[in-house]
Amino acid sequence: QVQLVESGGGLVQPGGSLRLSCAASGSIRSINAMGWYRQAPGKQRELVARITYVGSTMYADSVKGRFTISKHSGKNAVYLQMNSLKPEATAVYFCHALLTTTSAWETSDYWGQGTQVTVSS
Repeated sequence: QVQLVESGGGLVQPGGSLRLSCAASGSIRSINAMGWYRQAPGKQRELVARITYVGSTMYADSVKGRFTISKHSGKNAVYLQMNSLKPEATAVYFCHALLTTTSAWETSDYWGQGTQVTVSS
């Protein structure tokens, strides 16, 4: 069993900042990559940022220069620092991990339950 638990969402004014955290726990053998996706009402889930085991990062064009993804390998954790937030960032943010468990050799996708981020004045 693997669990991803997110925290850090909330309500923030335009131009403000939030920091999301996600910790993976359970029968984890290795983590290939972790990332953040978001889903706004009526829209498809989209990739926000991703970081690999070796630290390579990628970002959606809409957040480049304002969001920063980082990780703490020892804690199986990933973070998303979101600065200069805009109302269009309002969405449920989901933590994602591509990992291998101790009971299998193939990698699988795991998701957190989501945390709401609302950017509004």
